[in-house]
Amino acid sequence: MNISAIFESLRPKQWLKNLFIFAPLIFSQNVLQWPLLQRTLLGFLAFCLLSGAVYIFNDLRDLEEDKHHPLKSRRPLASGRLKKSHAWIAFFLTGAGSLALCYTLSPKFFAAALVYFILQTAYSLGLKHIVILELFIIAAGFVLRVVAGGLIIDVSLSPWLLICTFLLALFLAMSKRRHELVLLEDDAPTHRPILKEYSPLLLDQMISVVTASTVVAYCLYTISDETVAKFGTTNLIFTVPFVIYGIFRYLYLVHQKNLGGSPEALILKDRPLLMTLILWIAVSAIILYT
Repeated sequence: MNISAIFESLRPKQWLKNLFIFAPLIFSQNVLQWPLLQRTLLGFLAFCLLSGAVYIFNDLRDLEEDKHHPLKSRRPLASGRLKKSHAWIAFFLTGAGSLALCYTLSPKFFAAALVYFILQTAYSLGLKHIVILELFIIAAGFVLRVVAGGLIIDVSLSPWLLICTFLLALFLAMSKRRHELVLLEDDAPTHRPILKEYSPLLLDQMISVVTASTVVAYCLYTISDETVAKFGTTNLIFTVPFVIYGIFRYLYLVHQKNLGGSPEALILKDRPLLMTLILWIAVSAIILYT
């Protein structure tokens, strides 16, 4: 059994998405509490394995389409470096192991993880072929990560945090679909059938709506009575410029550089975008913890 190919199929580069689990820990001002930080770290590990199992299942379902994709054809299964039988074994072992770890951490956390797993496998089985709904399911996966992060340390979640997460995830998902359309052009529906239901113009219109909604929602979150009462300050408003610049920079990369197919890779490779994220985290931490 090719262990390196299995590990690659878990897509460790996409584990950055699971960092959303840390949002409740950070915004509940508990990041310096070691027991809670430790539980969140273990929850992050569990979700990395769980999402990895979902990626393997998705690759198994899309094997034939991936073989003809200019980029996905390099994946272990599509390239033939990983046998289907070994991939199925890895899927069951990784999925069962990660869910078992989730249950040992917290029954509530396990429930959120199970919902995430069921939703994502249902997405691979057919929901990804339903226009617009498939974008909402992708966004729901991010929201479930945040919910799980709150459940594992038993803290209440702000509705604003969930709204902003959902809108940001929609923004990234739509940008990815647009990139795929531009990259694959007329062959797009062959590689991902749902793409025949979209057009760059339609996606641009939806992205515009979500972009505006995301910025407005975050601005309202920073000055809401709930936020001010919780943190005892209105200074979170000073993080808004970083959010707006980050979104504008991402739009620039999507429209002018034809990027956006892999949000997690784009964030790490584009220095201005990465620096904006680091500055946003630093300023938020200073405001929340000093």
